[in-house]
Amino acid sequence: MREEGDETMARSSIAVVGAGVIGRRHIELACASDAAALVAIADPAPHAAGLARSLGVAWYPNVQTLLDAMRPDGVIVATPNGSHVADGLACIARHVPMLVEKPIADRLDGARQLVVAAEREAVPILVGHHRRHSPLLAAAKAIVDDGVLGRLVAVSGSATFRKPDRYFAEAPWRCEVGGGPILINLIHEVDDLRMLCGEVVEVQAVASSASRGFIVEDSAAIVMRFASGALATFMLSDAAASPRSWEQTSGENPIYAHCADEDCYTLAGTRGSLGVPTMRLRTYDGEPSWTAPFETNIVAVQRADPLARQLAHFCAVLRGEAQPRVSARDALETLRATLAIARAAATGRRIAIADV
Repeated sequence: MREEGDETMARSSIAVVGAGVIGRRHIELACASDAAALVAIADPAPHAAGLARSLGVAWYPNVQTLLDAMRPDGVIVATPNGSHVADGLACIARHVPMLVEKPIADRLDGARQLVVAAEREAVPILVGHHRRHSPLLAAAKAIVDDGVLGRLVAVSGSATFRKPDRYFAEAPWRCEVGGGPILINLIHEVDDLRMLCGEVVEVQAVASSASRGFIVEDSAAIVMRFASGALATFMLSDAAASPRSWEQTSGENPIYAHCADEDCYTLAGTRGSLGVPTMRLRTYDGEPSWTAPFETNIVAVQRADPLARQLAHFCAVLRGEAQPRVSARDALETLRATLAIARAAATGRRIAIADV
């Protein structure tokens, strides 16, 4: 099988629906890709039509008019969360595979609708939990799966960062119900931990809006129980001036200041622990004991842009050479666990994921 990105392959024709911040990033990557060829942009905003003209590709106001005019090999759906279901169903109706930005939907019933329709019509959906394509997380998962840490026992995580006031002024919906870091940011972290630790089965959470005074939370403290029995604590805040977030520690997105000596996850097992993304591995040479010294090593990882790798993977899916790394059904479970945390924070109750 040919490697993703092999220049000898015919490029897959790609249309991008939604030309906002993440949509423009997908457009940039498609233009730079050896595996993809951007053929159209769909977005009613005036800037989108101008962008399409500048790139020499077709422009349409929405996904319906795009699919009436052409049938690309694949569509990237980068519209607002509330539009994902309608846009996805339009692609499924035309049997056009898609990459749908996360979350797969803003509600579980909508996510289920997409899953059922896609599976019934056998239309591939790749969901844009792009960190699943990160070499850092892949290396961490291999260490856990290979038993290097022993049996996973305890996980601590952090997504603490300070969003500037203009972030909320530019999009006031972020201050209202449906905004807040649980639904905007935490879904990334939940997906990461599902990848590394397995399924979450129960959550508890306490939230606060004391720092910003919005209707929605600005901070939350979370406890998760995994099916394996491992426990995790997670601190989330968009008001805390701290570098301990994936964006600031991984260095994968150059728009964020990089704090290379910080970790946002620590995975601890019966034989050792791993800091992510520094990849600082501490294990015992002999019997594990708190009185014995650790052997410390840095796991070497070849860095790469997860979004670019995700696009290459999507093109491999379009060529029939791969199954979606994050399927619609998989993304539904990440959404379910995230909404369970939101419910736990709102009610003060322990929430079983199966009850959501």
